[in-house]
Amino acid sequence: MARTTYLFTSESVSEGHPDKVCDRISDTVVDAYLGAMPEARVACEALATTNRVVVAGEVRGPASITPASIEAMVRKAIRDIGYAQDGFHWEKAQIEILLHAQSADIAQGVDASGNKDEGAGDQGIMFGYACRETPEYMPAPIYYAHRILRLMNEARKSGDAPTLGPDAKSQVTVEYHYGKPVRAASIVVSTQHLDETMSSEDVRRVIEPIVRTALPEEWIGSDTVWHVNPTGKFVIGGPDGDCGLTGRKIIVDTYGGAAPHGGGAFSGKDPTKVDRSAAYAARYLAKNVVAAELADRCTIQLSYAIGVAQPLSIYVDLHGTGKVEDARLEKAIGQVMDLSPRGIRQHLGLNRPIYARTAAYGHFGRAPEADGGFSWERTDLVNALHDAVA
Repeated sequence: MARTTYLFTSESVSEGHPDKVCDRISDTVVDAYLGAMPEARVACEALATTNRVVVAGEVRGPASITPASIEAMVRKAIRDIGYAQDGFHWEKAQIEILLHAQSADIAQGVDASGNKDEGAGDQGIMFGYACRETPEYMPAPIYYAHRILRLMNEARKSGDAPTLGPDAKSQVTVEYHYGKPVRAASIVVSTQHLDETMSSEDVRRVIEPIVRTALPEEWIGSDTVWHVNPTGKFVIGGPDGDCGLTGRKIIVDTYGGAAPHGGGAFSGKDPTKVDRSAAYAARYLAKNVVAAELADRCTIQLSYAIGVAQPLSIYVDLHGTGKVEDARLEKAIGQVMDLSPRGIRQHLGLNRPIYARTAAYGHFGRAPEADGGFSWERTDLVNALHDAVA
């Protein structure tokens, strides 16, 4: 029996969170290679700690991208995020570049040759999800957790909230009635502040108007529980406070725990890696299914084997909300889109420098952009899906 009332919570972290600093660095490297050579291969990891950044991984691309040029772009990314503090400074941090050539064993499985089409860059499972809880077809808790931090970041960078630092986290607990989100039961915001004298109450006075703008007005009431900087002082932030690594915030990046995740991170990977591109394709398909009014909720799983072009399986779960049979949609999905790595990249235009912007505030629920950014958020398959299930 379905529950009539329940609570569900999701969290987000800002672009200044240590792990997100690393995601941004890794995706900046991806963009540099794809901008210079659309068929470049990149698998780039970053580690950041007190005034130290290490960039490591495997690449195949033009020699014009040198360790010195990568170091310069890393410093620029850190400066854009806003770190110029004693323990983590864009200009003073030691940066080590440890990128080497892609393994020939991996390359032979991925590259097309003879009659063999390009294969997947690795084995794995990827999930996509969409629902009707927000106009962006995203689960409400993660959507609003992201929105709080996006607006706080805009206020910080515009000068409207100059006392806020780059590092922040949010968490929103949403109450559901009969499967629909109706209010914020609790709101948690922890944010770095540059004024050491600020108390938790002082920080709340700064961020509460932003939070109220981010959430539906009727969602916040006298019974909403607030926790703002519950530990008190939060001056030391970013990689100076905690070590950061690429790819540690995969649930923040996707659906906030409201849908499955295959386990693979996105940032630092070129789109031949199905961890990234197939997850984008699965989201794209799920969103189009819901936008086509074929279901109110849709989960799609794709699976791949390294070196094999076509997915091993396509699974659809409409959670009992479908207007057509789940199995019928599984067949339709394979008809409306080529789900080989090359097919996904071509359909969504993924061989472009569009990834640094995905590193914070979620890879999904964002508006498609004119230069091809967030192309997987388009809803241009609606008619094709209707035709395929007719």
